[in-house]
Amino acid sequence: MEIRIPELNQILIAGRLTRDPELRFTQKGQGVCSFSLAANRRYKDPATGEWKDDTTFVSVAVWGPAAERCKEKLRKGSPVMVEGRLASSEYTDKAGQKRKELKINARRVQSLASGAAAPEGGEAVPHDAEEVPAETGPKGDSSGIEEVPF
Repeated sequence: MEIRIPELNQILIAGRLTRDPELRFTQKGQGVCSFSLAANRRYKDPATGEWKDDTTFVSVAVWGPAAERCKEKLRKGSPVMVEGRLASSEYTDKAGQKRKELKINARRVQSLASGAAAPEGGEAVPHDAEEVPAETGPKGDSSGIEEVPF
């Protein structure tokens, strides 16, 4: 008996940008915006009773027209919620070492900034105005719908 497991690759994460977004364009003219997100988890150390922070840093790529909107609206320190899928890639660094990277290809980026919480130098925009639906990747497949084989 063969067991079929549905293919599920979805992530939802909230955090703050660690740097200003970088926008570049592919040879075909499609925009891609890259930024890094810091997601914190605060916990109490059971041994010492002290509160500690556990920070996870995640790379994010936003494709298509949403990439340009992210570059315009987001800045270092901006609080955002990102919905997308995990993607892995391999590359060779400047020292010739092979590296693997796990990053999020964003489907949607939503600013969580309010007037009081906007980063310095950034403009405050209402939540719903900041929701940025994104293309799913370099192939331009924006449907994001896959057939489940069962």
